[in-house]
Amino acid sequence: MDVQEQDIIRKFKRGDESGLRLLFDLYYSPLCLFAYKYFDSYDNAEDIVQEAFITLWEKNRMIEFKGSVKAYLFSIVRNNSINKIKQDKRFRFEDVDSQAYTIIEDKFESEDLEERKRMLYHEIGQLPAQSKKVFEAIVFEKMKYADVAAELDVSINTVKTHYSRALKQLRSSMDVLIMIMLP
Repeated sequence: MDVQEQDIIRKFKRGDESGLRLLFDLYYSPLCLFAYKYFDSYDNAEDIVQEAFITLWEKNRMIEFKGSVKAYLFSIVRNNSINKIKQDKRFRFEDVDSQAYTIIEDKFESEDLEERKRMLYHEIGQLPAQSKKVFEAIVFEKMKYADVAAELDVSINTVKTHYSRALKQLRSSMDVLIMIMLP
């Protein structure tokens, strides 16, 4: 650890804000460039870096610190960037999910939806026995292919084949939007 980083850590331990200022001046730009690799906008990168400095100061993370400040900051920015990406993806999937139901609701009246749902369950009942077992285990019981294969004493590829055939048969006889309604 160089002398400048040791000085910054001493100031942090005393609660001297000039330590944060020195750290900010020294690493802000390189950290923003680093964070920019994760995002499509420089504003997002700057937000992540600013949050890293705020967290560092507010949570007194430097009080018991012994390693490289530079490495520590870069790891905070990397982890925060990855968490932000995961969070954004989760919200995008929730948006898509809610929009799918909006499309379904707009396209069909509720009585029509109930009738189509009954038809879907009827079609599921018409599937060949093994395909029906596989389909119900994967869709209704949320089982994994391997678990279904073990329960039915068949190979994973057999499970995939039965599931694929079931989906193909249902798609050919049902509206795809109705299949979204499956639990």
